[in-house]
Amino acid sequence: MSSGWKGNKAALPEKTCPVCQRPFSWRRKWARHWEQVVYCSERCRRQGRPQ
Repeated sequence: MSSGWKGNKAALPEKTCPVCQRPFSWRRKWARHWEQVVYCSERCRRQGRPQ
């Protein structure tokens, strides 16, 4: 585990989901495309942007 990350979750980048308006943090599976991540979950992605 030489990633340099020491478990400080408060230091992770955060975004707000446009559907549920909840903040969500960076996840390792989004590491390669964090800039394109818009929704916090698959459920919100399927729901789409609120009208």
